[in-house]
Amino acid sequence: MTRSTEPATTPGTLYVVATPIGNLADLGERARQTLATVDVIAAEDTRRTGALLRRLGLSRPLVSLHSHNEQARSRQLLARLQAGEDVALVSDAGTPLLSDPGFPLVRAARQAGIRVVPVPGPSAIVAALSVAGIPCQRFAFEGFLPARTGARRAALAALAEEPRTLVFFEAAHRIRASLVDMAAAFGAGRETALARELTKLHEEVLHGTLAELVEALAEHPAREKGEFVVIVAGAPAPPPAVAGDEDAVLRVLLRHLGTRDAAQVAAELTGRPRKALYRRALALAGRGPQQDESPPEA
Repeated sequence: MTRSTEPATTPGTLYVVATPIGNLADLGERARQTLATVDVIAAEDTRRTGALLRRLGLSRPLVSLHSHNEQARSRQLLARLQAGEDVALVSDAGTPLLSDPGFPLVRAARQAGIRVVPVPGPSAIVAALSVAGIPCQRFAFEGFLPARTGARRAALAALAEEPRTLVFFEAAHRIRASLVDMAAAFGAGRETALARELTKLHEEVLHGTLAELVEALAEHPAREKGEFVVIVAGAPAPPPAVAGDEDAVLRVLLRHLGTRDAAQVAAELTGRPRKALYRRALALAGRGPQQDESPPEA
């Protein structure tokens, strides 16, 4: 039997391409070249991406890839990649996968050994953080909050003690209600920036406390239009304990616990060394070491 000497098909490449979030000039030359040369573009909304291509003077085959079809469509696109076609993945705006479809396709391509290449560019998350004036060395992106009031409030309550800056997307018809719920969960005085219509004609970034931003929207309902990114400062760190605080904590604990247990709990509450607190507990209790249980381990 004669074996075929034809080389196996070289798989194609999946390009994850960021597209403008508003201003068309933000599309990089590399992204433009990628969109112009791939075999097919997988788009969240083919109508919006088609309009983008026409404005760029491009014409490429488009297939839809959205939340309702991405499992089946990802399998189809994977087959095309394995057959040697290059595919570009785009969302309606910004960087794909960040609150947008595409994860199943990228994961499947990775597992199949397909080359996946980022073509970076606009991101509403990074754009908002860069102008918010709120610490952004560490942040947590939470995407869209639940639409239902109860679920939204529960999600915010779980984040109330998060020390990192929080980043949310929100729809125009829920923005004021979400800010009100944030004020209830985080405290009305929590520092916040509200970025609206980034890179577009009516771009606006409001800065203040949650209470002030709720008031700003109430006074100007016209601001409740467009696409929003909400940046909320993380929960403040608890103030460091001072000697007086430690004594107060120990006195309360000593009413209910022995000196060893009181020192252990006080150490967890104040962050101070257990041995030092144990010695202080003995002094407050008027005892010497021989009169109490064994001291805590280091």
